[in-house]
Amino acid sequence: MLTNRITDLPGIRVGHATDLRLASGVTALLFDEPVVAGVDVRGGGPGTRETDLLDPERTVERIDALVLSGGSAFGLDAAGGVVAHLAEAGRGFAVGAARVPIVPAAILFDLLNGGDKAWGRFSPYRDLGYAAAAAAGRDFALGSVGAGTGAATANLKGGIGSASAEVAGLSMAGRPVRVGALAAVNAFGRVTVGEGAHFWAAPYEVPPEFGGLGLPAAMPDDAFHWPSKGLGPGKGLAGGKGLAGASTTLAVVATDAALTKAQARRLAVMAQDGLSRAIHPVHTPLDGDVVFAVSTGRVALADPVTDLARIGDAAARTLARAVAIGVFSATPLPGLAGPPSWRERFGA
Repeated sequence: MLTNRITDLPGIRVGHATDLRLASGVTALLFDEPVVAGVDVRGGGPGTRETDLLDPERTVERIDALVLSGGSAFGLDAAGGVVAHLAEAGRGFAVGAARVPIVPAAILFDLLNGGDKAWGRFSPYRDLGYAAAAAAGRDFALGSVGAGTGAATANLKGGIGSASAEVAGLSMAGRPVRVGALAAVNAFGRVTVGEGAHFWAAPYEVPPEFGGLGLPAAMPDDAFHWPSKGLGPGKGLAGGKGLAGASTTLAVVATDAALTKAQARRLAVMAQDGLSRAIHPVHTPLDGDVVFAVSTGRVALADPVTDLARIGDAAARTLARAVAIGVFSATPLPGLAGPPSWRERFGA
């Protein structure tokens, strides 16, 4: 039974670790078998780990897991916790008798959202990463959990969203190719049209994923107004001024089609259009937007070039849906000031 999540692709598991006191968390994607992966970075202030090895020319062909984390640069420690979990299971790239788990990661900025960040000498993100990996499964929560715990957009609470789709007529075996997406939405821009309830991603919705409202009959006057993104409780930035890298949307798109590293990179590039369709503005100097693409390689394509184009189109649409679902599913953090959730502002 399909669940409209990235885990509709066999071999992918997702786990969250959420710390409400910290107002932050970690999301880990674990793969039952190592997968081919690529990445595309569009934001002006990214924070990443081990993305260079995803270049097609690099020696390591496959990865064991991916990590999305809050905490800005401190959150990169989360990958160490996932590495530890995988090492205990004997997973990793073989180097002689040693095995080294390959775990790329990306982070978003949530340090000024009012949570208690006075953690002392070492941040808690390594332990949160381990907990997220240990919790990984096919079923996982959406909204204000994991890496989306402390996330926010320009006007609404952000969070974790996920969606999936099938593309018929591509495989040599005649079965549909599956595509999935997961997003941690912490954008400088808006996911809704101006200050209204309608989502920019409405044309791609599979109702009733995020309200079924469609687009407004006419674009409101504030549809393209420059947002003012708050960096903490009551700290809106006048004139839309912000700190570079203080916002980010992190995403993973996945397919069960067999792809090379170069093709996975192209899939990540095409999937970035999903962010452009769901967020306005996007890929700014104030964002650290990163999209990973993974291939579980279970389905051989009949026409790798043309079929990749169709998979990329589906991935972009699916990612746009995941972004809107992340904001639609978000809930406010207890005891903390911040932007309202979509449901608080517009009703269920």
